[in-house]
Amino acid sequence: MRLYEFEGKGLFKKFRIPVAESYLARTPDEVYEAVGRMSTRVVLKSQVLIGGRGKAGGIKFAGGANEARTVARELFKLKIRGYKVDSILLEPMLEIKQEYYLGVTLDRANYKLVVIASGEGGVDIEETAEKHPEKIVRKSFSIHEDLYTFDALDIAKKIGIPQELIKDGAAIVQGLYKMFKAYDAKLVEINPLVLTGDNKLLAADARVSLDDDALFRHPDLKEMDIEMRHEEGEMTPREKQATEWGIPYLDLGGDIGMFPGGAGFGIMGNDFISYFGGKVANFMDSGGGPSPERIAKMLVLLDENPNVAAIFGARFGGISRCDDFAKGVIMFLKDHGLSKPMVMRMTGNMWQEGVRLFEEEKEKNPELFKNVEAHGIETPIEEISKRAVELAKARSGGAK
Repeated sequence: MRLYEFEGKGLFKKFRIPVAESYLARTPDEVYEAVGRMSTRVVLKSQVLIGGRGKAGGIKFAGGANEARTVARELFKLKIRGYKVDSILLEPMLEIKQEYYLGVTLDRANYKLVVIASGEGGVDIEETAEKHPEKIVRKSFSIHEDLYTFDALDIAKKIGIPQELIKDGAAIVQGLYKMFKAYDAKLVEINPLVLTGDNKLLAADARVSLDDDALFRHPDLKEMDIEMRHEEGEMTPREKQATEWGIPYLDLGGDIGMFPGGAGFGIMGNDFISYFGGKVANFMDSGGGPSPERIAKMLVLLDENPNVAAIFGARFGGISRCDDFAKGVIMFLKDHGLSKPMVMRMTGNMWQEGVRLFEEEKEKNPELFKNVEAHGIETPIEEISKRAVELAKARSGGAK
């Protein structure tokens, strides 16, 4: 889960990592007021959860309040890789003498924490590591190991921090490491860490990614209005609703709603849909042994998605029971209703009972099933996938 720059810098302050004075603005008028208090040339930094904002025109400079407001109007209209700019961080323009890179991340191959540093910041660190590996400093630590002052001093010295600022640089290294461990981070990164004209070290940017599974351990984040989101971009309304319901769900770009019985079967179904020329609208996982109520809520997310033209349901009963799957679908049809075609298949644990429940309910309420095609083990999953693609294309073609 990635944080905005201003959120990351808020955490930096807790660990005494120096940052510039800043103001967050959400309207051009707020930009105008903030710049009026700063009395200096300013940098306007679009707050988005992706990299490359500078190249995309998301970082601008201004010499006064009026110019800043004009620039802000343009930034608030901007979309960076599809993500709208909703806020701008204002900071004084810095005189920069040198840029460094400093980061802490996970070495998954060796089950270690690793501090990565370089005397060349402000650029793509992966490119530097590939072309000039000698310019990269790495130190690995076990998960329970602290980073001591002598380690931090060694890192600061190796990346070229001036002697008179070595202690300040070491304190930043230690603060970043402590923050990484304290907040169950996956990555904390300062790029660049700058040496200013008045000989100070400042974190000019902040990239912070946290483990969303550990958020419950950090209630103070909610007090800072930091809540569950994606690595890139805010959650869609459906993703937020699914999170409230405890349903793993991700919106994608296609038009076939995926209604699987488990993550593995869902991934396989996605592959089938792609193979037959369709595009999936979402990823979803019911979890083991879902209740009929949970199944019904899953279908609500798909039926109310305007991008979904058809729904593809596939249940392989193992721990989960196909009759519970059928009960959930019937509950949804009765309480909510289905507005788009759905084709589905059940196999495995209690599949015959699931099919029987559908047949009995369809006999009593045929109108409920006018958009539903339900199959059992006799129909190959490939045929069901192909049929879902046909239904989506027919509906999309009809809409045009």
